[in-house]
Amino acid sequence: MYQNELTLNNGVKIPQLGLGTWFIDDDKAADAVKAAVKLGYRHIDTAQAYGNERGIGEGIRTCGVPREELFVVSKVAAEHKTYESAAKSIDETLSKMGLDYLDMMIIHSPQPWVEVNRSEDRYVEGNRAAWRALEDAYKAGKLKVIGISNFQIGDIESLLQTAEIKPMVNQILLHISNTPLELMEYCQKNGIAVEAYSPIAHGEILNQPEIKAMAEKYGVTVPQLCIRYTLQLGAISLPKTANPEHMKTNAEVDFEISAQDMEVLKNFKKIESYGASSGFPVYGGKM
Repeated sequence: MYQNELTLNNGVKIPQLGLGTWFIDDDKAADAVKAAVKLGYRHIDTAQAYGNERGIGEGIRTCGVPREELFVVSKVAAEHKTYESAAKSIDETLSKMGLDYLDMMIIHSPQPWVEVNRSEDRYVEGNRAAWRALEDAYKAGKLKVIGISNFQIGDIESLLQTAEIKPMVNQILLHISNTPLELMEYCQKNGIAVEAYSPIAHGEILNQPEIKAMAEKYGVTVPQLCIRYTLQLGAISLPKTANPEHMKTNAEVDFEISAQDMEVLKNFKKIESYGASSGFPVYGGKM
């Protein structure tokens, strides 16, 4: 089990490999958490938009590992762009999960999902308001770490103009064939850790023969190569699965990709479609 930790800009340590839980049903979420924790996972990532916070919370409370040894994350839904609605949603998440605090909470997107890819409006004031709600929850001890997700450089710069507390992470779509180097370098230069969601590109990367060949060269699976790639970029990686066997193999990533192969992967051709996942909010702007 890959156990490396990164230290965030406020001194809090975060496990570099976590379990993503998008598309895990609420009634299956507790079992998924318990299976992951049993295998050695200590970082669990959910969101208000996933509809499984209750089940994730149940899994955290009943997994048999002390709460303080786990790193639990949720996200303020992209639609909350006022202080009041964001603050209320943070309290609702804690209540739903049955937890006294979260290790991290982040703004899920600078734009409401329905606006993604459709509107020029970046919701500058709405994001500043939601951020103030996160800052206040952080100061109150409800959250140990606060951050953002899907924010581009301009979104971060406008947030920093009024923020009292700098975001500690930016969770972005990052995988082989989608490596936003400029955004990553900006974040890392500014002390904002990068998190990679969908590191296996919703499985579409499995259909790329060049990636299969490289994985075979290292004696690993394509998902293992994909996860290792994001870790070597210095990112926190969040492969999502409810399958304990996949959880186990996803965490067996203690090999090293050569510098030459890392360059090949950084510049790998862009996947044009995420197949069945293309219509989901992150990609299609649909809810």
